[in-house]
Amino acid sequence: GGATSCTGVLESNINLEIALKLNDMMHLLGMKTLMIRETDISVYTEGETIAHKKVSDLKERVRIINQANNPLLISIHQNTFPQEKYWGMQVFYAKTDGSKDLAEQMQDSFRKTLSPGNPRKAKKSEGIYLMEKVLCPAVLIECGFLSNPVEEAKLRNDDYQKELCTVIACICSQYLMQSADQDIL
Repeated sequence: GGATSCTGVLESNINLEIALKLNDMMHLLGMKTLMIRETDISVYTEGETIAHKKVSDLKERVRIINQANNPLLISIHQNTFPQEKYWGMQVFYAKTDGSKDLAEQMQDSFRKTLSPGNPRKAKKSEGIYLMEKVLCPAVLIECGFLSNPVEEAKLRNDDYQKELCTVIACICSQYLMQSADQDIL
C-alpha cells in the first residue's frame, strides 16, 4: 500500500496508474516491457503474516527482475513527509553499472521540464532491498510528495501523469540507444 496522500488516495493506486501509462508509452516507442504487476495486487508467494508477505513480495520482485533477459528496472513511487512544505521529484539509483547515469539524466530532465527550481539531485539508494538486490541498471523514481497538497493534486491528474511518463520514456529510450538492448521492468 505504501503512503496515503493528503486527500486519502493510496500511493499504490497512483503508482499503478503512472506505471500503466508508462508501459503504454514505452510500447508506442517500440520498447519491450515486462510489468511486475498490472493490477493492485502483491506478488508474494508465501507468508502467514503481513510482514512475511511483504518480505516474500520483495523477494519475488527481485527474482522476476534478475531472471529477465538484460533488464532495466524503473520503479515508480511517491514520497511523503510529515510537513507538507516539501516537494519535488527525486530519482534514486542502484549500485549497478549504468544506474547512476540513468538517474542523473532523469533527474536533470525532470528539473528542466516538469519541476523547475527543484533542488533535488539523483541519489544513491541505500537500505532499499529491491535496489540492493537487483543485478541490472535500476532507478527508483519518487514522483513527488503526496503530503504536499499542490503536488498531490498534480500526481492525481491524468495529463500530468502523461507528461511525467513522457519524460521517463524519452530518457529510457535515450539510455537504451546508448547501451545494449535491454528489457524494461
